[in-house]
Amino acid sequence: MKNYICFAAIILLFTSCKQKSNSYTSVFNDPILYCKTVKKLNDVVMENNFPPVVASRNYTYANIAAYECIAAGDKDYISLAGQLKGLNVVPKPQQNAVVNFHLAALLAFTKVGNAVTFPEGSMMGYYEKLKKMADSTGMPSDMLKSSIAFSDSMAAAILKWASLDQYAQTRSAERYTVTDEEGRWIPTPPAYAQALEPHWSEIRPMVLDSSGEIMPPPPPLFNIKDKNSKYYSEVMLIKNAIDSLTPEQKHIADFWDDLNTKLNVSGHVMFMTKKFSPTGHWENIVGIAVEKAKADFNTTVYAYAKTSIAMFDAFIQCWNVKYKYNTIRPETVINKYFDENWRPFLQTPPFPEYTCGHTTVSAAAAEALTSVFGDHLAYTDTSELEFGVNSRSFNSFRQAADENIWARFYGGIHFHNSCIISNKQGRMVGEFVNGRLKMKR
Repeated sequence: MKNYICFAAIILLFTSCKQKSNSYTSVFNDPILYCKTVKKLNDVVMENNFPPVVASRNYTYANIAAYECIAAGDKDYISLAGQLKGLNVVPKPQQNAVVNFHLAALLAFTKVGNAVTFPEGSMMGYYEKLKKMADSTGMPSDMLKSSIAFSDSMAAAILKWASLDQYAQTRSAERYTVTDEEGRWIPTPPAYAQALEPHWSEIRPMVLDSSGEIMPPPPPLFNIKDKNSKYYSEVMLIKNAIDSLTPEQKHIADFWDDLNTKLNVSGHVMFMTKKFSPTGHWENIVGIAVEKAKADFNTTVYAYAKTSIAMFDAFIQCWNVKYKYNTIRPETVINKYFDENWRPFLQTPPFPEYTCGHTTVSAAAAEALTSVFGDHLAYTDTSELEFGVNSRSFNSFRQAADENIWARFYGGIHFHNSCIISNKQGRMVGEFVNGRLKMKR
């Protein structure tokens, strides 16, 4: 009996040690951990007022760093080296190194996300938490050390590549010139802020050959005097719509607002409120889709990376169009020619009207996500609950992108014609990304 008890104790000790030593596997196999890591960066981007186009850059480089870690450890995924503009080679793990590629992906994402945002060190507390999590859940010290070393090398390589994308150069580029030319964009109330990122089209694309590879037809000719003109009809369409919005239309506009910083004015009091940018909203949607589809860790990283790349190029394409035509916003036209007290339902962001950035990136993101999860993944988007906006449900990503066409129109900040064309342009960008990138075997 005594021998039996000793034997049972040994078995129990062996089993408990085995469970402890393997617990790190279940922790770092969890795709929701990656989603939470992306959300950490999303919060940093929101709290520090990164504008939409810059936010797209933050997410994209971080997700690519993670994806390259996954591709190094899973033969089903193909490196983006040689596929993305300027990314020629990426590091490989040292020979005979035992790497946990999921931990490496999380660490690389966090380190790149930290480097491309501010304030300095904003993500490093979380970075240290991930390392402690690996140690406390029993990851062998040699594996932890090798995983950190590989993730560090990957982060360094991606950041070196990122530094050559013209972002630094555009920080000191010439500002937009405001003129009194009819039909040309000018700053809008209440902030009357200067034009945002007028040189973003000079940023190096990921997949597109250039910012001008995909071009829409010109916008309707500015003509407010001819009541039979296309332009006049667009102005009347948006004015009449905003003057009689239904509760459902207001909800659609609010749900897709995603104005990262809104200036609120009440008498002599002014204060800012913050929300996700369009890219931040779609990063959240990726996480919702991952959970709904019960995707594994590697598929999760793949979905985030592909969607981020599509949105990154979509913003470059759209911003090229915006500052080519420099079109006036509905608010300015209506105030000048029809009603000086008219205001849109949403606050007008500080850049030209044609084409619509949110509608463009939404359509591009929808195409990327559809290529990963299919065209019939129904989901409820809960992204806006933290801002007090009720959720909305969709039968597919494309349906969500199509609703965005109406959202910007109901918001009173884009003509309907612009939104329709933007959706087509964004879909083309997404199709280019899907067709040109070979990410999964």
